[in-house]
Amino acid sequence: MTSQQRVVVIGGGMAAARLAQRLGRASADGGPVLTVLGEEPHAPYNRVLLADVLAGRYAPEIITLPAPHDAVRWLGGVRAVRIDRERRTVLCDDGQAVPYDRLVLATGSNPVLPPLRGLFPPGRGDLPNSDLPHGVHPFRTLDDCTALAAAADLPGARAVVIGGGLLGVSAARALAERGVPVLLAQQGEHLMERQLDAGAAALLRAYLEALGVEVHTECRVRGLRVEDGAVRGVELADGYAPAADLVVLACGVRPRVGLARAAGLPVDRGIVVDDQLRTADPRIHAIGDCAQHDGLVYGLAGAALEQADQLARILGAEAARYRGTRALTRLTLTGPGPGPAPRAAGAPLDLAAFGTPSPRPGDDVIHLSDATRSAYRKVIVRGDRLVGGILLGDLGAVGTLARTWEADDPLPEASLLHLLTTETATPTRTDGGS
Repeated sequence: MTSQQRVVVIGGGMAAARLAQRLGRASADGGPVLTVLGEEPHAPYNRVLLADVLAGRYAPEIITLPAPHDAVRWLGGVRAVRIDRERRTVLCDDGQAVPYDRLVLATGSNPVLPPLRGLFPPGRGDLPNSDLPHGVHPFRTLDDCTALAAAADLPGARAVVIGGGLLGVSAARALAERGVPVLLAQQGEHLMERQLDAGAAALLRAYLEALGVEVHTECRVRGLRVEDGAVRGVELADGYAPAADLVVLACGVRPRVGLARAAGLPVDRGIVVDDQLRTADPRIHAIGDCAQHDGLVYGLAGAALEQADQLARILGAEAARYRGTRALTRLTLTGPGPGPAPRAAGAPLDLAAFGTPSPRPGDDVIHLSDATRSAYRKVIVRGDRLVGGILLGDLGAVGTLARTWEADDPLPEASLLHLLTTETATPTRTDGGS
């Protein structure tokens, strides 16, 4: 890429901010001219820490990411509305036409709005800008977080969180820390089904319940009870109808692909890219939650940052290729845990999960569990490789295990057993699956 080239990034989230950090100094040294179009008016922030802001442990400014280099032209509060590939121009909602030589789509994702009765006024549908009833909030952006915090502070507020994945668990925990009575409704058999097995999910559930969260699994929300434009409760499929002034939609996310599709670029679940993170148009790349590489849409911060790092090398004419991300899910819950200890004495519960949570026939499973200490260890070994793990409790071993898994290195069995048996509980091993 020559020094005269113009690089335009659509999106102002973590992937865009990381790419701007990586390319900013090159811009200052006479490299490519970098422009970022960020739809949110805020400075870029760490989305992973939104639950800590909602819990009241961090002020919003604490999660702000480092500012890009002064050479980067960062346009906040500007929404791209069309890509003109023929003229190589991005058209914006404020009338600007921003020319590019290379375009990077970092458009992120939108929260999934489930088809619940009462969620949308007649004639409206599952659209990001649909008017939701007062008191109903997605949990995706800093604005969402600010609105939720304000609603949670109203006297007598009662909350229902719909969705028991990572986002829903984080939201329920944060609201409980603010002192709000919370009901968490999960349609699946257990919490965080994508990352945890039933045993780990049971410990997580006990921990949330000790925080005061009322957890319902295998529980489908059928609709909302709305009066005068405001939510007053939810209706569950089993007939239970709890009151609620605050409903959090944590039903997953969907890649934002509208601009790419309208521009004629191939789109599956996400914007399809190759190992150079290029779309079918060699001048256009995609990274982060909107990108689909080798059939996968990650939707995780770790993958977005790794893609941004690789694209910075690619745009800098380095011989770099993106081969996929082996991402680790990490969560810390604070407050009292299960067991005989008084509520005030409960220690935080750390959770880490990576790879697959379920073994295949022929896999080796090493498993340690001690419910009285909220400790859970499960790792899955295929041949001489670590292919998955679930760790709850004291996570002193997670760094070593995660690095071994990320590098796909051979795993010495003695080292693995040593890492997993640092506590007093006795491990069990199952050959040929669990």
